[in-house]
Amino acid sequence: MPKKFTRKTEDFICKHCNAKVKGTGYTNHCPKCLWSRHVDINPGDRENSCGGMMEPVAVEKNGEELVIIHRCGKCGEKKRNKTVENDNMNAVISLMAGGDSEHS
Repeated sequence: MPKKFTRKTEDFICKHCNAKVKGTGYTNHCPKCLWSRHVDINPGDRENSCGGMMEPVAVEKNGEELVIIHRCGKCGEKKRNKTVENDNMNAVISLMAGGDSEHS
């Protein structure tokens, strides 16, 4: 069954670094620290009751795109999220090199 996508435009305050984030309807992580929250089953549906913090643990290249791998600190599930142009590229590069994106 193909993934369903629900566009949901929401502004939020990152629960990891307290940055104010302006949502676009496609925003799924904080562009400053790259952390996310485990709130979706399918992108944008907000139907996952886990609510754990999703730590950025790796970056993979998918063609020309960079994809952040997040791991939930509560349940351990891993999710893939594309980087976007306003992401902190120092944090992305640090994560690619195996560094700690939190301090970039």
